[in-house]
Amino acid sequence: MEILLILVVSLFGTMDAPDVMDNPNDDGSRIAISWQEFTSEMAIDGYEIWRAEENTDFEKIAEVNRFEQQYIDSETMNGITYRYKIIVVGNGEIITESEVSTPVKSSEQWFNTGRTNVLIGFIVYAAILLYFIYHARRGKNLFIRRLAGLEALEDAVGRATEMGKPILYVPGLSTIDDIATLASLNILSLVAKKTAEYNTTLLVPNRSPVVYVVAREIVKEAYTDAGRPDAFNPDNVYFLTQNQWAYTAAVCGTMVREKPATNLFLGHFWAESLVLAETGASTGAIQIAGTDSVFQLPFFITACDYTLIGEELYAASAYLSKEPLLMGSLKGQDWGKMIVLGILLVASALLLLGLPWVLNLFSI
Repeated sequence: MEILLILVVSLFGTMDAPDVMDNPNDDGSRIAISWQEFTSEMAIDGYEIWRAEENTDFEKIAEVNRFEQQYIDSETMNGITYRYKIIVVGNGEIITESEVSTPVKSSEQWFNTGRTNVLIGFIVYAAILLYFIYHARRGKNLFIRRLAGLEALEDAVGRATEMGKPILYVPGLSTIDDIATLASLNILSLVAKKTAEYNTTLLVPNRSPVVYVVAREIVKEAYTDAGRPDAFNPDNVYFLTQNQWAYTAAVCGTMVREKPATNLFLGHFWAESLVLAETGASTGAIQIAGTDSVFQLPFFITACDYTLIGEELYAASAYLSKEPLLMGSLKGQDWGKMIVLGILLVASALLLLGLPWVLNLFSI
């Protein structure tokens, strides 16, 4: 084989050594290899890439077609010295090989310069958040548009108190790792404080065992913060079943038997949403719903008195509590979205004017 290779090389000559360099903006596991196209009267099938570590023999690591002149070796180790050569193959035989490249090492970079735009966006967004949180803590009045469903919440609790009937709070059917469930539990804390102040019964049936434990502690803490720990009844926050429709049937049974004056459906829901909302409407209760599921929103909008749509559910805890950290975060997020929207509109206009370089600002 070596004699044949020497004869072939003597007929066709050798290629220049490939250019090798550490691949930028990575974790030190890649080396970039490039070479000049080999021209010959013989048919060329492609190129073979051979690699050798220091004081070791060469071994083939890849094959590419004849139209390629570059390759990324992604199986290198950080800090190890490598050498490369390219072998030209045609008709299943070796045509020629390149000279050996200069030694090269791969190394990791602490920052990916290709994501500078992400860093700038993060800094701007963080600055906006800190700005509004700072002013919220200093007592500045931050405007948040009116949410009718949350405005009616206190009236709904008051109505239940006047009628001497309980309030039913359903924190969705999802698990504790769902963002809608977390948002619902934040609202539950505020509702529990109001029911503790008004001495109104609050019923919280749960489908998830973990959500049940968290909800019980939240309600208990809310009663303690309201100065009425003795009014907390742990039996009012209870676990039913993990089965979707068995849980739905049990909650509907509670609405029919107890006839709560107010039903709150806040969290993530599935196909049971219309069943719950229709049953509650038949009992004459005021119903406030909120979910981030776009598939269930039409049912809640139709059957409930008030509905929190999408991100309104996430904003509810800040809207109700007026806590400076939450208010500042909410306001900062809104401004961040407006800035992103403005950038997209300006970039779209520049693209329509024939300035394609704008796309480079958004590439990662």
